[in-house]
Amino acid sequence: MSKDAPPHASGTPDSPSTLAARKTRRSPLRRRRLEVDDVNVVDKSMMKKAVGGTVVGNTMEWFDVGVYGYLAVTMGAVFLSDADKDAQLLFSLGVFAATFIARPLGGIVFGRLGDRVGRQKTLAITLIMMAASTFAIGVLPSYNTIGIWAPILLVLMKLLQGFSTGGEYAGATTFVSEYASDKRRGFLASILDLGSYMGFALGAAVVSVMQLLLSESDMVAWGWRIPFLIAGPLGLIAIYFRLKIEESPAFQATLDAQEASAKAGDETESLGTAGIFRAYWRPIVLAMVLVAAVNSVGYALTSYMPSYLTDSKGYDPVHGTLLTIPVLVLMALCIPLAGKLSDRIGRRPVLWIGAGSTIVLAVPAFVLIDQGPVATTLIGLLLLAVPVTFYVGNLAATLPSLFQTSSRYGAMGISYNLATAIFGGTAPLIMQGLITLTDNDMSPAYWLMFTSVAGGIAVVFMKESAKRPMPGSMPSVDTHAEARELVAGQDENPLLDVDALPFDTLGSQQAPAQPADNRAEPGVSR
Repeated sequence: MSKDAPPHASGTPDSPSTLAARKTRRSPLRRRRLEVDDVNVVDKSMMKKAVGGTVVGNTMEWFDVGVYGYLAVTMGAVFLSDADKDAQLLFSLGVFAATFIARPLGGIVFGRLGDRVGRQKTLAITLIMMAASTFAIGVLPSYNTIGIWAPILLVLMKLLQGFSTGGEYAGATTFVSEYASDKRRGFLASILDLGSYMGFALGAAVVSVMQLLLSESDMVAWGWRIPFLIAGPLGLIAIYFRLKIEESPAFQATLDAQEASAKAGDETESLGTAGIFRAYWRPIVLAMVLVAAVNSVGYALTSYMPSYLTDSKGYDPVHGTLLTIPVLVLMALCIPLAGKLSDRIGRRPVLWIGAGSTIVLAVPAFVLIDQGPVATTLIGLLLLAVPVTFYVGNLAATLPSLFQTSSRYGAMGISYNLATAIFGGTAPLIMQGLITLTDNDMSPAYWLMFTSVAGGIAVVFMKESAKRPMPGSMPSVDTHAEARELVAGQDENPLLDVDALPFDTLGSQQAPAQPADNRAEPGVSR
């Protein structure tokens, strides 16, 4: 932001000199009017490419999560063959956890890069790194071939994978949310998570088919490589789509304004990681609490349930995996419906449905799973899928709306990945630890209820963002007729705060916008 230019509604604390300059320049009688040319009309062709390119990346990410999770026992036998089975499993789960350790660092690095050079370029980099590291795992030599170097290389590849993943989801949700029109953002952003859970189901399906067709010795000898090698062609397809899309209009406007400011000789400053924490610590905390609630129930269904069904309920590994696949597919298909619902009734009501349904359904779900028969187990899994659907169908549109365009990728990378590292990768460990500590198979249900109570409280402090421009962005609509209608009714529209719009990103020929009230961070209700 230029030190000599009036700040727009960024929620970023101002320096004393900036505040003094604002008081000198402010004219209470001036008010910028929204014009038709100020409104962004979505390019439907580019929108489809943006969604397609990001969905494939998310599918790849969760495909790998599913594959590695379901091959944990096999991977331990391949990369630590001299150890006993318990040590092999602990090693394999430890490698899985290492992925989440690297995610916050990736979120910080790629978030900063995405806010400086652009979303599209950064997402292409994360996808290339993710596809390459996943494919590389499939060609790694085993412990029997190169000894201790085998597990070391596996850990390095998983760390690289986690590092790239740290920039993937934050960037993908930011990118699609900025591309979408205000009234359809929930639906279009939720398609990302349809790809995520379909990727997880695809990974589970591939592993299940191979376990049915191959013997255990064949799986250890060579079969385990195939799911990782599939990431190669998937990655090439996704990279092709991402290289075809353009920068999001909202961020391109911000970049253009920064370039114009630099050409004019204005000194510009960019928020670093510490600056993002200082400027957005309240929305970051809210985002982390909400992500913790979502990931607790989400990872309970995806990562923990196969182990729970096998270790606690007596299912064999193949059936423990197969039971989750139809639930994941059905849930993935319903996620866009939840996103569309949030466009109609608001993000906060749908998030409250997610929190409330977790609190109400968690215990009945585990009770039904505890009964034993396949039918009751499936019903129990479906009950757990209900809150995940409402939660996840909203998350991709809700989180980016907490932050300003200029720092959105960075703030998303920090908040989402810190919460995922703490409450995502540890979810299976926490729930299994609670069962061991309390000797009560219902204790995971109580943990899910607790995290959703916290998530529901976080929603109370969030501003409603449905059908509204994102902070730091101009209004976005689907047609020119909608743009004219929006401009004509701007004075009576309760969803439009003209004074908070960033007119300074439209170019130097435009009159400057009046500074917005800086008393609250974007996305935070007080």
